[in-house]
Amino acid sequence: MSQKHPKALPYLFFSEMWERFGYYLMIGIFLLYLKNVEHGFAMTNTEASDLYGTFIALVFLTPFIGGLLADRYFGYRKSIIAGGIMMGVGYCLMAVHSLPMLYLSMALVIFGNGFFKPNISTLLGNLYSAPEYIHRKDEGYNIFYMGINVGAFICNFFSAAIIIIWGWKYAFVAAGVGMFLGVIIFMAGTRHYVSGDVRKPMSKEDMPFSRIVLTIFIPAIIAGVLGWIIPGNIFGSDSTDAFIFACLPVIYFYASLFLRAEVSEKRPIAALLAIFAAVILFWAVFKQNGTALTIWADNFTDRQVSGVTGDLFRGLKQAEDVNYKKDSVNLYDALFRLQKKDGVVLKEFNYPVYFKNVKPENLPADGGKATLWSTPISQSINPGWVILLTPLVVAFFSFLRRKNREPSTATKIAFGLFISALSVLVMVAAVYVSGNGSEKASVWWLMGTYGVITVGELLLSPMGLSLVSKLSPVRLTSLMMGGWFLATSIGNKLSGILATMWDGYENKANFFWVNFVLLMIATFIIFAMLKWLNKIMKEKGVS
Repeated sequence: MSQKHPKALPYLFFSEMWERFGYYLMIGIFLLYLKNVEHGFAMTNTEASDLYGTFIALVFLTPFIGGLLADRYFGYRKSIIAGGIMMGVGYCLMAVHSLPMLYLSMALVIFGNGFFKPNISTLLGNLYSAPEYIHRKDEGYNIFYMGINVGAFICNFFSAAIIIIWGWKYAFVAAGVGMFLGVIIFMAGTRHYVSGDVRKPMSKEDMPFSRIVLTIFIPAIIAGVLGWIIPGNIFGSDSTDAFIFACLPVIYFYASLFLRAEVSEKRPIAALLAIFAAVILFWAVFKQNGTALTIWADNFTDRQVSGVTGDLFRGLKQAEDVNYKKDSVNLYDALFRLQKKDGVVLKEFNYPVYFKNVKPENLPADGGKATLWSTPISQSINPGWVILLTPLVVAFFSFLRRKNREPSTATKIAFGLFISALSVLVMVAAVYVSGNGSEKASVWWLMGTYGVITVGELLLSPMGLSLVSKLSPVRLTSLMMGGWFLATSIGNKLSGILATMWDGYENKANFFWVNFVLLMIATFIIFAMLKWLNKIMKEKGVS
């Protein structure tokens, strides 16, 4: 590897792998922990989804800030190390069961990710800018991003085992340990990063950081505070109000960039803003893997394993036995909505909640046991599909490239949105087959929906970043990349808002139909503009 690629690549690969191990371990159990009555905070689906959506929205908002600060002031190595330490401490503090500590740990993760996430990718790109490596840049990024998905895939098996053996708090500590391992590995390769750790000098085309602060950050903070303190809830909750209000000055800023741009820049900026709008709707649906789909996996999916499979899962601590006998249990209705009165969880004398919608013939004998695989494992399905499908997708487009039939980047994005919409139909079918959740659905429905949307993700996510770099005016590259992160952040928050509506749908198929419509709207927008987008790309000399 060292002969074909920079010597730094293995260090960056394993640093990112362990960083993603920590992040996805934490985020994979976050909603379940918030909802857990005995060990978490006994939140309803609505309450937990709202907090989850706000959290992941802010996680994807701060990379813009961290990237700019590293570019102009701190450098990449220092930013990556500082960000990694902040995230590691944040994960570990989540082990302390208190709401103030939870919010503090979330803040550390949010700001830590802002310094870590954009800068390790930038550092890698800088290293591949050397003449001897530049022709292998795409290959290097493919290797690097495989580390992301390896970390995201294995972490949920660890979290399942740790929760079963030791408990929730130790799973959060394990996430912190993973992050600290990533930092240690990164520091071990420090001598190999020198050539890539070059701060970007200010040019006349760059917007001064002070102006960015005055025109974007300060107005956003003021608007967010106003949204939080306004009596009542305009958009459903204080956090949602604050987020939407904070986004308004930022959206106005990007609109003004277009209005003030030179004539030659208007069309590329308009094209990118259109892509950003579509991306918002994609992430709004895709990021429900941590909310609605996790709820579906936990309550509406048949998680029983038996025989040799059950013994294997139990032996690997990926499943645990649940006794089928009546006792004092938390009260849930037929659609698994937690029942509270004056903030206190109600109780009933009944069988464990999992068995509410198990077919009678699949119920164990009274007093018997059922072996259930751990819900966090479902979070490994998507990265598993990414690992399996990435080589196939890359090979497919390589084949088309050799035939001079490879579609444009914009066309790939359009088809990525359409395929993602089709994935939602799998869940619509799952709802109908399960009688609206009156019976447990097969895990194959989850496997199917994740498999289809992963294809959409592979066509859209990397292509979107590529398009930003291709179309952005030189003087606005950083700001337009910030626009991509903003769109991702808004989409993440919208995913949380949509997920808060889960309990409000008596017919769960209607929830997924809404998601389908949103993705089809995004698909229609991009396909309607495809000829125009391709023309702009041709004018810019890119494909």
